[in-house]
Amino acid sequence: MPLSITKSIQEMLLSMMSESAAYYAAMVVVALLYLGIFAIAGLFLVLLERRIAAWFQLRIGPNRVGFQGLLQTMADALKLVSKELTGTDRADKFLYNLAPYFVIISALMALGLIPFTKEFQAFDINIGIFFLIAISSIGVIGILLGGWASNNKFALIGAMRSGVQTISYELSVGLSLLTMILLTGSLQLSEIVEVQKGGWLIVQGHIPAIIAFMIYMIAGTAETNRAPFDMVEAESELGAGFHTEYSGMKFAYFFLAEFINMFLIAAIATTVFFGAWLSPFGITESIPWLGVFWFLAKTLLLVFLMMWFRWTFPRLRVDQLLTLEWKYLLPINLVNIVVMAFIVWQNLIIQI
Repeated sequence: MPLSITKSIQEMLLSMMSESAAYYAAMVVVALLYLGIFAIAGLFLVLLERRIAAWFQLRIGPNRVGFQGLLQTMADALKLVSKELTGTDRADKFLYNLAPYFVIISALMALGLIPFTKEFQAFDINIGIFFLIAISSIGVIGILLGGWASNNKFALIGAMRSGVQTISYELSVGLSLLTMILLTGSLQLSEIVEVQKGGWLIVQGHIPAIIAFMIYMIAGTAETNRAPFDMVEAESELGAGFHTEYSGMKFAYFFLAEFINMFLIAAIATTVFFGAWLSPFGITESIPWLGVFWFLAKTLLLVFLMMWFRWTFPRLRVDQLLTLEWKYLLPINLVNIVVMAFIVWQNLIIQI
């Protein structure tokens, strides 16, 4: 069911064209709008990562191009656009060229469901959380295709690692979200936010909700292939991992998708655990346009937490990575779901 942003654009176009034409034109406009958000968010997050890395390592960071280095990522993007697209002669050309689009399109489709505010959400479907989990798992197909089609043993090893890592940690991501769905009784994102008007779910669910959030952030960081779980790229072992043979904009697609996926993991956590656009204790309830500020503030705080992980912890070995999931996170998650079900059954939730 389309929400206000799609409806508003469609109603505006109805005065200029027929209903069917307005529908398709609205889809195109919304797609272009989200492509713009996608590109700007990617450039901003790359710059943020570099500044945070410099801060943690007592370096200056980007400070030459533009005021305080703000145009550095724009310069990097122009460099990547102008670079030659090189590859290997023995690569499977069709799959090699197709792989980056799996990664970028799955991230863009997921972005369309994120509720930035009550009015700013492209689509609000009744299986929202299920759709997000499903669509995010498609990205790994692009990584597997890219590694296999490159006809490079290091890229192939990186791709295989990605497959086993993503499939493993998706279980914990899904189960931690399912734990919170027990509180809401709905998979629809707008309904999940409405439930939180009586208090954020991380407060309503208290101890099991906090455990679910901690597991979600660990598993989400692993699913996005970021340090300390970046075995997929493992520069010291595999060159650049699955995208070793990619250059120019094809490499940029993989690089950009990693940052957008990090934003998506943080945005889903904000929506499910921290009330999305809802302000703390309803302090700005009477000022609806501040919703986007609260949403972005919470999301960027979680993005900062994921970047903090990267520049603090050393990389795990592949056996340690899988042991963490299968021997610790998954059993804790299963027990946590049972505890949350008991709390909901006995109505032990906290309402503010």
